[in-house]
Amino acid sequence: MNSVKPLVIFGAGEIAELALFYFEHDGGRQVAAFTLDAAYVSAPTAFGRPVVPFDEMNRSHPPDQYDLFVAVGYSKVNHLREAKCRAASQLGYRLASYVSPRATLFPDLQHGENAFILENNVIQPRVTLGSGVTLWSGNHIGHHVRIDDWCFLASHVVVSGGVTIGEGCFLGVNATLRDHITLGRRCVVGAGAVLLEDAADESVFAATGTKPASIPSSRLRRI
Repeated sequence: MNSVKPLVIFGAGEIAELALFYFEHDGGRQVAAFTLDAAYVSAPTAFGRPVVPFDEMNRSHPPDQYDLFVAVGYSKVNHLREAKCRAASQLGYRLASYVSPRATLFPDLQHGENAFILENNVIQPRVTLGSGVTLWSGNHIGHHVRIDDWCFLASHVVVSGGVTIGEGCFLGVNATLRDHITLGRRCVVGAGAVLLEDAADESVFAATGTKPASIPSSRLRRI
């Protein structure tokens, strides 16, 4: 008999839909419902499941019978995901995690609650992830890295060995961090940015986007 509790997902957007797919496709979890704050409930169902106001969850899906996963992105520099995880924990819910079987990792990996680790992440030995950490697909997390609570790493980020990333940071697609540097809390590292030294709390790094050429593609001699 399967003793794993069914799951309720907080959220009803694209990330929640993906969480439904990942948890049920290869996470071994049954998703029973979605939940949102009452003011944001606009329909009785989402993706074929009921949507329950969060303030009614204790009655309809009590924590002794259901686990919960908060499928919220990096809004407000990850503060929103943190707030919803804390609210769910205060109500007594165990926060589930998803770790893709298509990620490359080692038995010593440590991660907190509400982790969301997608396919093709390469996580080397001696890595520690806090609670609420999202690793979108295709990142490289080097040895002896520590990523604190509520961080969100978009795809194809390279975090070299010995790096410490403070809580609530966001790292955009293709960002690169050299080895043995420390990011402070709530830093934002934009897509394609390269960090070579430590960063203070709430630092923002934006790479320069590629500008279009002055001629149209129809005038190119070769391609």
